Formats: sequence, structure tokens, C-alpha cells
Amino acid sequence: MNIEAVQQRRASNAALLSLLNLTFLPVISFILLIVIYTKTVPDTIDRYYTAVSIKVNILAGIALLFVSALIVALGGFDSPLSWIYMLTYFLTIHGFFILFTTWVLVRAWTGKKLR
Repeated sequence: MNIEAVQQRRASNAALLSLLNLTFLPVISFILLIVIYTKTVPDTIDRYYTAVSIKVNILAGIALLFVSALIVALGGFDSPLSWIYMLTYFLTIHGFFILFTTWVLVRAWTGKKLR
């Protein structure tokens, strides 16, 4: 296996871990993303996709915590409308993050950067 194939495989693994972090294995996948990032070299495709994956997951985590806290702070924990807003937020915005990460995974498979 040549170096470019290894880098593309590592980029694909980073994108897959990003998707897993948003869906099934939140903390474990993020730790593995950090481990992959430490193994990459600057200005390579694997470093690019690992950095994109880390940024997207941090942004999704901040958005999830901030918006959920804001909804609870403004609407109260016992209000049914707060739960409706929180579920609506989670299904739309978090779903968008999952869709974006799936697109990143497909682009990583091709070995090309995002446009």
C-alpha cells in the first residue's frame, strides 16, 4: 500500500468516526478522532478530513448543549412546549449535522477535498 492510499484510508476512517460520534458512540469516537489526528502529517488529505471531522463534532456538541440549555432556561423543564422545541431542534439541526458528515464521508472516499 502506498502512502496516498494509507492517507485516504485514514481520511475515510476519520469521517466514519465523525459519523459514529454524532450517532452511536459519542465519546469513544471523538477520542479515536484525536488519536488519528496525532498520527497525521500537516498538509495531507488525512489531516484535512480529520480536522474537518473534529470541527464539525465540536460545533455539533456545542450547538446541542447550548440550544438545549437555552430552551430549558426559557421554557422550563416541565413545559411540554420545551420538549417539543427540543425534539424539533434535535431532529432537524442534529439531522443536518449527520447528513453533512455523511457527505464528508463520501468525499473522503473519493480522496478529494470539500468544495
